[in-house]
Amino acid sequence: MTGSGPAGAFAGRRVLVAGAGVSGLAAAAVLRDEGAVVLVSDDSPAALAALPDGTEAWTGGGIPDGVGTVVTSPGRRPDHALVAAATAAGAEVIGEPELAWRLGVARERAGGAPAPAWLVVTGTNGKTTTTEMLAAILQGAGASAVACGNIGYPVVSAVAEGFSVLAVELSSFQLHWSPSVRPAAGVVLNVAEDHLDWHGGMDGYAAAKARALVGDVALGGIDDPVAARLLAAAPAPRRVGVTLGEPGPDQLGVSGGVLTDRAFGGGELLAAAAVVPPGPPGITDALAASALARAHGVPAAEIGKALSSFTPGPHRSAPVGEHGGVRYLDDSKATNPHAADAALAAVAARSPGARAVWVVGGLLKGVSPDVLGGLAARHADRIAGVVVIGVDRAPIAEALARHAPGLPVEEVGGGHDRGMVPSHQQDPGSDPMPDAVRRAAVLARPGDVVLLAPAAASMDQFRDYAHRGDAFAAAVAGLGTECSGSGTSIGTECSGSGTSIDTGAGR
Repeated sequence: MTGSGPAGAFAGRRVLVAGAGVSGLAAAAVLRDEGAVVLVSDDSPAALAALPDGTEAWTGGGIPDGVGTVVTSPGRRPDHALVAAATAAGAEVIGEPELAWRLGVARERAGGAPAPAWLVVTGTNGKTTTTEMLAAILQGAGASAVACGNIGYPVVSAVAEGFSVLAVELSSFQLHWSPSVRPAAGVVLNVAEDHLDWHGGMDGYAAAKARALVGDVALGGIDDPVAARLLAAAPAPRRVGVTLGEPGPDQLGVSGGVLTDRAFGGGELLAAAAVVPPGPPGITDALAASALARAHGVPAAEIGKALSSFTPGPHRSAPVGEHGGVRYLDDSKATNPHAADAALAAVAARSPGARAVWVVGGLLKGVSPDVLGGLAARHADRIAGVVVIGVDRAPIAEALARHAPGLPVEEVGGGHDRGMVPSHQQDPGSDPMPDAVRRAAVLARPGDVVLLAPAAASMDQFRDYAHRGDAFAAAVAGLGTECSGSGTSIGTECSGSGTSIDTGAGR
């Protein structure tokens, strides 16, 4: 915290930061500035080689003597051995967003700058796009605002920098480890099966999401039954719904093709057809971002202006190339079936009549492969074929065969599945994307779209979803030079114009 120094809320306290990733290192640096004695641990010793000055590496295992607080990386489950050790030692376990919240409150109570307003976004799908939209709206209206949290910029850094309003994307993991956070306004966009292995089931997952709705204003995507139920049960003094339908009182929705506010003073915001990304998911995200901004007092005219010029970030149905009349879209951010469903629907919204070759697979995180099979069946009329990658590819392929038996399905092993191998030890030769893209090119025809929407986590074969998306883009770029006519050269063959590609044994 700028200027708090040794009088900070954690001055003289011993704190263990468990996890030397981006948020962990940011937490360690801020705690050091607060005057805390900071120890940092990580499962990978190499990650401890470049810690912030004034902090110490802890490699002894367990909880160091005298530590009263553990700041854990968000992915650490409640049944982790370190959490049990902390409980046994009488130490509390919190996440980096919880630390940020406490530091902001402590600064205000000590007579410093007011704590920032938190506008929290969570949900199974659409969190990042909504958060980016919200930050764009706030910044366009002249607010001292930033997007932070699960989007990549630690909340603790945003608080330390002194921003007055935070567009905070929070995952279910982060919400679990943030018991004190009370946002000025929070939204649950939707809730579908995801991270069930971490939360022990759907009830635990939904309960974590509901923590976004405990502040002054609770918002929910009421077209989603679980989000609607969480909104109805929220303890917030004001509850506002977001819908793709005609909005009623205390709702934002679509009226006459226009995004319309009937909760915060009324007003038309933007034509639905102007929203990017297009289609129902993008419109829902825009409505949710608008509702949060309106809850913070942003005028309707400023919202429409910001949304009309909004561009989504990378790996969200981003075009990465075109070969032989086939377009290639990177939606690697679609890390669960709900997000993949939206990505497949967006193909139809952007290109009516186009078919998709769906590149899917990875680490399912406890989600039943039958969910992906059902997804393929629902979109079967617009899917030309499926290419399956990742550690869970076999059960996914089996589910596809059960639910959509008419779809062509290709499995790609791509060397070995790396599991949770540190990035510096990963073998580039195990990248499955070149083979996956080649096989997708065989299934596609001119006018089709090859869509990377994995519906699964990336850590079985990649560092993260961005690495996976970059690998897909590189594989598309490597397809080769144009053949005569409309095809694309791959090896000695052409795709896109009806000719086949020899991809070797096992096809």
